Amino acid sequence: MAEPDLPLWELIQTSHVVARRFTEVFAEAGLTPTQFGVLAALADEPDLSQADLARIVLVRPQSMTHLITSLLERGLVHRQGPGGRGRRAGVQLTAAGRQALQATLPGVYALNAPATIGLDAQAAATLTQHLRTVRTALQ
Repeated sequence: MAEPDLPLWELIQTSHVVARRFTEVFAEAGLTPTQFGVLAALADEPDLSQADLARIVLVRPQSMTHLITSLLERGLVHRQGPGGRGRRAGVQLTAAGRQALQATLPGVYALNAPATIGLDAQAAATLTQHLRTVRTALQ
């Protein structure tokens, strides 16, 4: 009897392997994958709120306080205003944050290279589109 296709289970299994590889890439710059996500989001769109960042990096808003605090303590981001419950305080990337982000990008690009993941360029682009479709459908 043939095993059924379980694409989302394959995605989970693959995500564990990919997460380990990205953790190694980000560790070289002293970042976690989620910290990298925050820095990348701020590079694309400066002055986001913690709630905006939580939505973008797909984490619960409650976990953002600790995450932002860790980045503030390292000087990788700056918060505009006092923040607090009900008060928007934008978060911006600092020069040190931009430098940490730039230090990780060669590893990120190398890990995403089609040859690294066993695909040609067209198959990699198709996979990216399919993954975006699945993520959007399940959000």
